[in-house]
Amino acid sequence: MQRQIISVTLWGVMLTACTTGYDVPYSNPPEFIAADIERDFYGNCYGRDVTPALTNTETNQLQTGPEIVGADGTVIQQATYQTVTNQTILRERREVLFETVCPDQMTPEFIASLQRALATRGYYQARITGVLDAHTKSAVRLYQQQQTNIDSPLLAIQTARILGLVALTPEQLGIIE
Repeated sequence: MQRQIISVTLWGVMLTACTTGYDVPYSNPPEFIAADIERDFYGNCYGRDVTPALTNTETNQLQTGPEIVGADGTVIQQATYQTVTNQTILRERREVLFETVCPDQMTPEFIASLQRALATRGYYQARITGVLDAHTKSAVRLYQQQQTNIDSPLLAIQTARILGLVALTPEQLGIIE
């Protein structure tokens, strides 16, 4: 019994040590759980984003039989029509693999920094909360579309570097090793 009490107390201490100072408790954002994020051998995370195909559907009525009109101008037989539907693919389905910030790095503090960085650039107008909410995802997607041509709410490493949220590589700093 005493061993169980010590175990429960230890868990309480460990959980207390993990608090962040934000009102919202930390958990991996749902986007990372639902998204297809993989780690490679070196611990880097990669997100997979699928952009669905964009199609255009046209429906037309084609006349298959003429209208028959009598000598007195009355319609003897109505014209007949057939419905024809054509679908055109405007943009093919795309699957993109890109390096992303790992879920364990997406802490409330990191997300708050992301929100501030996007707000400074005019992409995020909501309150800084440290929560990866719909406003934040929308701002990330819009910023990434314009800066890196990545159409995803998952924060790409490339975007995080542009925003100054993760370290640049030695190559990016111009340091040759």
